Amino acid sequence: MNTETLNLNTSRGATTAIVARPTGDTTAAVILIHEWWGINDHICDLAGRYAQEGCVCVAPDLYRGKVAKDSDAAARLMHDLDTVDGLETISEAIVKTRTAFGAQKIGITGYCMGGTFALRAACEMSELAAAAPFYGDIPEEKVLAKLNAPTIFFAGALDSWITPEKVEVLKKAARDYNLPLEVVSYDADHAFFNDTRPEVYDANAARDAWQRVLAHFRKYLGEAARPTGA
Repeated sequence: MNTETLNLNTSRGATTAIVARPTGDTTAAVILIHEWWGINDHICDLAGRYAQEGCVCVAPDLYRGKVAKDSDAAARLMHDLDTVDGLETISEAIVKTRTAFGAQKIGITGYCMGGTFALRAACEMSELAAAAPFYGDIPEEKVLAKLNAPTIFFAGALDSWITPEKVEVLKKAARDYNLPLEVVSYDADHAFFNDTRPEVYDANAARDAWQRVLAHFRKYLGEAARPTGA
């Protein structure tokens, strides 16, 4: 596995993306959107895990180098991030992933704030072949109605931010608009996938979600998303 930095240019200033690449050739890629903390060691580790599964993983830095060390700082960074700016950065990452790495099919995933952006991007960017947002906020109905990419959304039934009531709104939109969306909910808290946060991490839920994500991306990104020897 190789790691590198990819330069991104947007209308509101340059930023970078962390890139993890598998040892073999692949035409499958996953865009990974970070939590409200920024590009920290956990996100770098996740990028490496996707690369080990045979995908190029590109994690764009929506904060342009800033990383929060506590929840107050994270809240400020997330509040200051304009949605349009974040989506433009993601769009630029998709373009660069195609041109720099020859990706033919691209999926998107994200956690917490990243899940919010991942779901919205899947609704608004037709270039995406699949999506797997984790406990992100739910966009308005007119945005959800545009969802075309096969999507699996992960939620925690104990989540006080992305509450079961919000998830029900997502489920209703999926029924009303016949969206290609599956919702998987665990008896777990917000950020249950983050193994660096023992107060919320749920090993069983995280393990099951990881296997579902891999199966989802292998189905929609193609055989190229399989690790060498699989």
